[in-house]
Amino acid sequence: MGAAGFAGVPAQASRAAEEPGLVVSMGDSFISGEAGRWQGNSTAVTGSRDGTDRAYQNGAYLPGLVYGESYSDHCNRSDSAEIDTAQFTDDPLGTAERVNLACSGALAQSVYTKADGGEPFKSEEPQADQLRAVVAGHRVRLIALSVGGNDIGFSDVILACAKEFLKPGGSHTCAAAQQKAVEARFARMREQVAKAVNSIRSVMREAGQQDGSYRFVLQSYPSPLPDAARDRYPAKGYKRFSVGGCPFSDTDLNWAHDTLVPEMTTQLAQVATEQHTEFLDLSAAFQGREVCATEARQATGSEPPSPTTSEWIRFLVTGLTQGERQESLHPDFYGQLALGRCLALTAQEQRADGHFRCTNTPGKGPEAMALADE
Repeated sequence: MGAAGFAGVPAQASRAAEEPGLVVSMGDSFISGEAGRWQGNSTAVTGSRDGTDRAYQNGAYLPGLVYGESYSDHCNRSDSAEIDTAQFTDDPLGTAERVNLACSGALAQSVYTKADGGEPFKSEEPQADQLRAVVAGHRVRLIALSVGGNDIGFSDVILACAKEFLKPGGSHTCAAAQQKAVEARFARMREQVAKAVNSIRSVMREAGQQDGSYRFVLQSYPSPLPDAARDRYPAKGYKRFSVGGCPFSDTDLNWAHDTLVPEMTTQLAQVATEQHTEFLDLSAAFQGREVCATEARQATGSEPPSPTTSEWIRFLVTGLTQGERQESLHPDFYGQLALGRCLALTAQEQRADGHFRCTNTPGKGPEAMALADE
């Protein structure tokens, strides 16, 4: 946990002023901090990987330096996760502690309580059951939730697309088949995410913290890939795979960027509206910072990683020489700082419809993230 101020949360008269404030993140890898080990990408496979590997120290690779105890079960809650790096300000009640309950790979069912049908995930109890223990004696100021991507099989979709690209004999695409697959899962995903929201709220009510006494933000996912026109590597040849770490056809890049991510965003926004939570749209937050984007670059021995020029998404890796496969296509260190800034900006503002959209500023770092006008 760390200390921070917090703005814009409605007061609840029944809660004692002396209770310490708390902000909590829950859900999956996009909020747990997966891939926070990496400051951009580099093709170097030894040493510090041109300065991109924050887990490299004195000739050894120590992922626990970044992921802490959560590395033991690969929940991979990094030290740069958005809940830990968000700079909340102007809290009239003092400081707020941070708790990250999210776990890489979590489904919506990993969030809601056992009583609601939730199940332990990896070595941990359902996150809402963990929340019950965490909130005792605290006044919760905000809960941020990222979930649903694993319920539609996002990682399986990406893997299927990469396999199509690597097939010999010409252009192969995944878009048509995978579009049908995710469309068949959307309704169930919405039900599961809504159940997670309701389970969290039930735990909060049990703790004496009613709806409206804290901010509840459901967030979407940033696009990890650019559209085909902005991929700096040609569609033919080896570079998209072995150099860029973005082995996808032009057709599939356009589908993922222009259709899949926007549709996922729309589905989650619908849940937020129906369940009366706030919504943080992150779909375009990494525009120009995606893996292989023409506006970004990889680090080299002469050009170290930089928050203004590096990619903010971890490239696709096999898991043999460049960290864990599960880190692939997740926000890296810079990306997580950007998401933390988006969450802080959301916390500092109230909007009638409860919907926020975050974007980056070209040529500037995570500190220049901004909320789009309503």
